[in-house]
Amino acid sequence: MTGYRIVFMGTPEFSVPTLKALFEENEKVVAVVTQPVRPRGRGRKIIAPPVKIEAERHGCLIFQPVKANTDEFVRQIRELSPDLFVVVAYGHILSKTILSIPGIGAINIHASLLPKYRGAAPIQWAVINGEKETGVTTMWMDVGMDTGDMLMSSKVTIEPTDTAATLHDRLAVNGARLLIETINRLKNGALKPVPQDSDHATYAPLLKKEDGRIDWSKSASELDCFVRGMSSWPGAFATVSGKILKIYKAKVITGHAEAPPGTTIPSFPGELYVATGKGILSLIEVQAASGKRLKIQDFLRGHSITPGTAMGQN
Repeated sequence: MTGYRIVFMGTPEFSVPTLKALFEENEKVVAVVTQPVRPRGRGRKIIAPPVKIEAERHGCLIFQPVKANTDEFVRQIRELSPDLFVVVAYGHILSKTILSIPGIGAINIHASLLPKYRGAAPIQWAVINGEKETGVTTMWMDVGMDTGDMLMSSKVTIEPTDTAATLHDRLAVNGARLLIETINRLKNGALKPVPQDSDHATYAPLLKKEDGRIDWSKSASELDCFVRGMSSWPGAFATVSGKILKIYKAKVITGHAEAPPGTTIPSFPGELYVATGKGILSLIEVQAASGKRLKIQDFLRGHSITPGTAMGQN
């Protein structure tokens, strides 16, 4: 136990392994701050943030401010006399006033090898862009967007079959381990902060639903990365006869198609091949509007898509 009084800030599943690790290490988590409960999904069900559920298991003091920089919230956190903030995918931008509260500072876990992929969606963009590796970085927080001095990093290989979802889970576990090692080094006086080189910074902006639309002029290899990177949000999609077809899984087929990009081409029974800007993409798992996610052979039993069909045309 370090003796540090820690306020943890986080919201989604990605944050949970780090909070668990702090409790397992018997760190003194004096409060957990997370997003308010909000309705989600088609049924608009009220679902508590995963971090809140984990914090409740440990009987921890919980704050869920609608805004994180109000005078009242500043007062509440200041009264806890924290030594350290640990921030993992909290979802609110913290002001200079908030960041000045902990006696030692605020440590953030970011899901990339900074300064690459600063921003809200580093995992998705690393897969979309066909990166071979990514990782997690701990850093001192400042008022910039992921611009603070780096403390430690851990690399993770991106496998050819990885989706944003599978990579997310591995990075969450690695981030928890790295945070504990970072705190231990802080305790031992062995941390050596390194300023980021902003000249080498890249950005990973928040993805919107429309960003999932497939651009068939790209190569089959690029689109394979795109489909995997868009999983599970916002999801890759095309349109067939004006109706959305979500594409969850695809693979590259060797060969060349004598057809415009986005056109379906002859294939084996139970398969669906689409011409791209370079190469052929085979659709493996899809979902029609208001339908279920299906293997392509099951989907084609109920939906006739003939060669020459244009995908992506309204």
